[in-house]
Amino acid sequence: MFFWQDDLGGIRRAFTDRSGGVSEAPYAGLNLGGHVGDDPAAVRENRARVATSLAVEPERLVFMDQCHGSDVAVVTEKPDGPLPVDGIVTTEPDLALAVLVADCTPVLLSDETAGVIGAVHAGRPGMTTGVVAQAISLMRDLGATQVAAVVGPSVCGRCYEVPLEMRESAAAVSPESRAVSWTGTAAIDVAAGVVAQLRAAGVDDLTWVPGCAREEEALFSYRREGTTGRFAGVIVRSGS
Repeated sequence: MFFWQDDLGGIRRAFTDRSGGVSEAPYAGLNLGGHVGDDPAAVRENRARVATSLAVEPERLVFMDQCHGSDVAVVTEKPDGPLPVDGIVTTEPDLALAVLVADCTPVLLSDETAGVIGAVHAGRPGMTTGVVAQAISLMRDLGATQVAAVVGPSVCGRCYEVPLEMRESAAAVSPESRAVSWTGTAAIDVAAGVVAQLRAAGVDDLTWVPGCAREEEALFSYRREGTTGRFAGVIVRSGS
């Protein structure tokens, strides 16, 4: 169920994988995406299993209606409807925040002392428009002073081939994102750009989880499979 997880002083951080779910091919396994064509009942069961593993009620597991933008919202409970943002932050204990990905970069943010956590979806558009910096700024508005970050697995620069103009546009924002594919063509390393932006925002406590979504069979990858599921980054702060 978990590709990586840890417990940071009462703050649980995790990235799921394909194992332990009930979805059938082509979403086989623990698909958590409700927008990809999978059976809604299977998605609900998969999400409930993740919530149980994190010791929270399913109604306390919050997902976004991600739109490849830079908007970030503060949440205090699970929204009644879709939340069209690419970042969510909260000060509420036992409220789990989730970010769905199948190649994009998931980022989990926390300040244990201030009791503030966040989850961010950083694809190429989000990286270039500053969604990570926006999330950190909003967390600081809520009292965070020492933000820790964990950057989850995503498609690596060698596997994210793009037109040259697109690469240079991204590199103009984050030079660290400029990459070359396995075949020597222009490529983007979104995670490298995100890590650089986190450093620039003053995040010193940073973990970058190794693993390329396209190369790791345990992870869902849109670039590898086309029609596929979504894995998630999830963060929750214990209220006990």
